[in-house]
Amino acid sequence: MEQGFFITGTDTNVGKTWVTVTLMRYFQALGKTVVGMKPVASGCELIDGKLRNEDALLLQENASVSVGYDLINPFAYQQPVSPHLGDTSNPVDLNKISAVFEVLKQTAEIVLVEGVGGWLVPLNHQGDDVQALAGRLKLPVIMVVAMRLGCINHARLTYQAIVGSGLTCAGWLATCVDPEMQKLDENIQTLQLLINAPLLGIFPYSKTADFKLFVKTIDLMGYIKT
Repeated sequence: MEQGFFITGTDTNVGKTWVTVTLMRYFQALGKTVVGMKPVASGCELIDGKLRNEDALLLQENASVSVGYDLINPFAYQQPVSPHLGDTSNPVDLNKISAVFEVLKQTAEIVLVEGVGGWLVPLNHQGDDVQALAGRLKLPVIMVVAMRLGCINHARLTYQAIVGSGLTCAGWLATCVDPEMQKLDENIQTLQLLINAPLLGIFPYSKTADFKLFVKTIDLMGYIKT
């Protein structure tokens, strides 16, 4: 692995997977081999007797190399709930995630790890949360901000928590999830002033993922090694 990033969000359903896949394709266009990981996933479906997550499958599909599903998503839970409320017989184990991550680091030049929910979502009953997971992997963080009413507060709180944890915020991306949002440009400009990390891209509103369009909005030059 030459470089890796941890993708987190200001909440759940903010577009983390779309951002992760877009970044995968962005780096692939630069000639890099890329693999994505979603260590913990809720809301999985039984497929051929095994739990599979739609987002994790999308990461697997977009990887540069063939990687087994269990390496991409070692902890899969059927119910769409916070992971610590999932299958208590198989609690999230950060040691196992770290071991899987070490394996993935040998497979590609770029490794992107997508978190679950927001920054402080609990993962188990031992006190581990998404922040602890990111800290264990020691990756710079990319924050996904869903542009909707309340986003300024959510983004500032998440950014402060990332920096307060001792990790680096490599930048943030704006995902336009509300087509009716008022003063969208002004909100983005406000966040640029208040967040001391670069804006890496703005995803326009889209009902379905338009990764070719999303890639065109990404600008990582000067901020991230290529």
